[in-house]
Amino acid sequence: MEEMRAQHHCARALLLLLGLAMVASQTSPPVPAPITRPCSFYSGKSCEECLRNVSCLWCLTNNTCLEYPVRSILPPPSLCAMSAARWGACWINFEALIIAMAVVAGVMLLAVIICCCYCCYCRKSSSSRLRLEAEEENLIREREKRKQESLQRKNERTIKHNEIRKKYGLLQDMDHPYSKFDNE
Repeated sequence: MEEMRAQHHCARALLLLLGLAMVASQTSPPVPAPITRPCSFYSGKSCEECLRNVSCLWCLTNNTCLEYPVRSILPPPSLCAMSAARWGACWINFEALIIAMAVVAGVMLLAVIICCCYCCYCRKSSSSRLRLEAEEENLIREREKRKQESLQRKNERTIKHNEIRKKYGLLQDMDHPYSKFDNE
């Protein structure tokens, strides 16, 4: 029962994580259709025009549209300062975008790790609880078995003692309570 409850919690947590991932993917900006003009064509124009091409990067310091340096994941400071770089949307600071993406990825990773640890802990604790209950039941059965054996041995000893007493005439019939006094 506990194991099923733990699996239910794990399934619920995974569904929550999938829901969060879907929400995060829905809030990302739509990918515009690629434009064949080079990024330098949009220098001196507007940020929105530059960023219609996904391979372009807008630099606010000198209002230039540059090719995004794909080989180096982050644009080098010589190209454009991180705080002045825009990619994907003009209103998002590239530095803030990277930090936000790292935080979201870290939170999702942490949530998955916590969910896995919680599920393992619940499964382990439920199995150890079941094992303890089984051991306790075994101890109770053993105790009852020893008690029954003890009572059986006691009855056997009483029967043997009574046979010995009868043999030597020490055991008298106790038909009525005054039988002791009749022999005198």
